[in-house]
Amino acid sequence: MRLSNVSKAFGQVKALVDVSLDLHAGEVVGLLGDNGAGKSTLIKILSGNYHADEGSFEYQGRPVTINRPADAQALGIATVYQDLALVETRSVAHNIYLGREPRRFGYFMDRRKMERDANVMLEELNIRLASQKTDVELLSGGQRQAVALSRAIAMGGNILLLDEPTAALGVEQTQQVHHLITSMRRQDKAVVVITHDLSDILDITDRIAVLRQGKLWAYAPSSETTTNQIIGWITGVAPPHVRNGAVEMNNGSDQ
Repeated sequence: MRLSNVSKAFGQVKALVDVSLDLHAGEVVGLLGDNGAGKSTLIKILSGNYHADEGSFEYQGRPVTINRPADAQALGIATVYQDLALVETRSVAHNIYLGREPRRFGYFMDRRKMERDANVMLEELNIRLASQKTDVELLSGGQRQAVALSRAIAMGGNILLLDEPTAALGVEQTQQVHHLITSMRRQDKAVVVITHDLSDILDITDRIAVLRQGKLWAYAPSSETTTNQIIGWITGVAPPHVRNGAVEMNNGSDQ
């Protein structure tokens, strides 16, 4: 998907100003920035909860519109928010297919098919749980995140927007989520990770996008980026540095 010159204002407050990004299959983009930088606004526009004031979108080379959540879902855009929105008293399988449970004869829930499909999904993502019949309330934080991501993929998600996926997780659980993100990359998903945690962001992403005061301040390959550079871009100490197939803003040279 390509976003071109996306802008959004709330009254006199410019939340986003001419933001352009490319999201490629099989790549992970780290979306970073301080509070109020515009990350949440951008994600809500992509997920159809906000409507952009200006800008355009292309999906697989064709122009598309995103005016509501149904539009985003039809394009394969799935968002996993921090609260995960799981039903704790329901099983893993039921949460993965919540609201889309397979039916027999159009009326009766086909529990066996749902559990089989859940097993296939978990195996494809290399997610190891004691049983997909386990209630979500008995899972760890990392396992819950895995269930939420599995549900997003089961809904047809090819573009996955992950909002602070490792927030409040321990070291081991954070590593589990990072392995899951790597698995999604191998499945040719386009993944956007919104996070404040810079500790491992360069290891799990292919590109870094930094928003500052609503503008795309930096956009560069992770392999050519350091943590100190990211901090400089977030705080504004370092000059803008955007490599998006056209211009590198810090020196004006063609790419």
